[in-house]
Amino acid sequence: MKIPTLSFLSFAFLLSSSIPVSASAPTHEDFLQCLSLHSPNSTSISQVIYTPNNSSYSSVLQFSIQNLRFTSSSTPKPLVIVTPIHESQIQATVYCSRNHGMQIRVRSGGHDYEGLSYVSEVPFVVVDLINLRSITVDAGNKTAWVQAGATVGEVYYRIAKKSKTLGFPAGVCPTVGVGGHFSGGGYGLLLRKYGLAADNIVDARLIDVNGDILDRKSMGEDLFWAIRGGGGASFGVILAWKVNLVDVPSTVTVFTVDRTLEQNATKLVHQWQYVAHKFPANLFIRVIIQGVNSSQSGKRTIQASFNSLFLGRVDELLPLMQERFAELGLRREDCKEMSWIESVLYFAGFPSGESIDVLLDRTPLSRSNFKAKSDIVNEPIPETGLEGIWERFYEEEAKVAVMILSPYGGKMDEVSETAIPFPHRAGTLYKIQYVVSWEEEGAEASKSHINWIRRLYRYMAPYVSKWPRAAYINYRDLDIGANNQGNTSYAQASVWGFKYFKGNFHRLVQVKSKVDPDNFFRNEQSIPPVPSWSKKGGGE
Repeated sequence: MKIPTLSFLSFAFLLSSSIPVSASAPTHEDFLQCLSLHSPNSTSISQVIYTPNNSSYSSVLQFSIQNLRFTSSSTPKPLVIVTPIHESQIQATVYCSRNHGMQIRVRSGGHDYEGLSYVSEVPFVVVDLINLRSITVDAGNKTAWVQAGATVGEVYYRIAKKSKTLGFPAGVCPTVGVGGHFSGGGYGLLLRKYGLAADNIVDARLIDVNGDILDRKSMGEDLFWAIRGGGGASFGVILAWKVNLVDVPSTVTVFTVDRTLEQNATKLVHQWQYVAHKFPANLFIRVIIQGVNSSQSGKRTIQASFNSLFLGRVDELLPLMQERFAELGLRREDCKEMSWIESVLYFAGFPSGESIDVLLDRTPLSRSNFKAKSDIVNEPIPETGLEGIWERFYEEEAKVAVMILSPYGGKMDEVSETAIPFPHRAGTLYKIQYVVSWEEEGAEASKSHINWIRRLYRYMAPYVSKWPRAAYINYRDLDIGANNQGNTSYAQASVWGFKYFKGNFHRLVQVKSKVDPDNFFRNEQSIPPVPSWSKKGGGE
């Protein structure tokens, strides 16, 4: 690809008048010079570049950060933030980053659990896609083109404006960016009926290491396979996704039934493990576990919330629950009928009657310090195992901690584990997400809460998947292996690679070796190219 250039005089004027740079940062300065010279429109590029000397730098950097652990003064900051309004500006950023030793981190929503979309230990630039968020819905053909900087909430909103009986199977939190969410798999309350977001992607646009813009046809099926669940950040900059929309009924039913230990929660969670993955695909019941103060005694107890979406009316749901999970004691008054888009607001935690316009607000619903982990469960956990979990939730550090158990089965059983890189399919009962949050500032508070979730994770080892102990890439966890410099070796990557992708890791490495052999697109848990010894014939 040939990138248009500016005259040196144009660049000099731009640099002196519009882009503040530090004289003590030659890499930074050289990068800005290159970016100005190789951008088609010098005026527009100056308006989307932020350096630490710019008064808006901090607000632009902080806006999309969800995890307050990565807002401290000691957290490494990007030398430059680019918020492109044209794809050509991303092409120029890739070109200049390669030529001036800058690493690229791409941010679409800022929900990366370990902050890797905006933190690096080496000189880096953040490409923040917040301005590339157009969504074009074709209700007649049940498809949509979604730019990578759009949020899940914006996608749901645009679909609902075109149709009351179309939806999309993505996540619950509306401020998650689709660039990362879809590329890691992306799941939500429709996964038992329609699978993952990535299962429903039919085309994509991506900028590769050479700065070329590729679609499905030009990138080829191997790369198209890799970016649908293998994490797009290892292979290029995702620009947009084309997705198939899915049918939803005009009326759905939701419920949340809370049960404490005093109300038989242990036996109910135990029984849920045997039935939730076997329900008809139009019924999804997850369990949210947390410590609460008992309304009766005022003492601390454990609560299990059975949180459900049923793609149908309450009159269909009640007999189904009586037949399959009567122990829960679901009543008609526990249930609410509504449209699918109203259910999106319900599960996101918005008050009843809220306008769907709130889905267009990219401001995070809440921010906190947090640490998260994940597990895959293939066999029901015995009641004694559950009781050990409850004990840990009584500890002081677990004051704001949750476990979310999301059932599989249905469509997830029908898709091959090699169809896309996301491998956790048939045989999976449910996925666990563990999250602990805290408001206290300082290293000691972080250490104590992170140690708590690590202790819980160690305790869970006998009860979850093994060889490997599997994890979900979108709940990124650097505890399971990382290279702090982002220059990941094959041996290091295989530690987390098999946990996230199982046998699909090998194919991801092969794709990476073909499209980015010099490992330009990398982070602490990226896919590495084939090691040099393998290229010489010593491979696996």
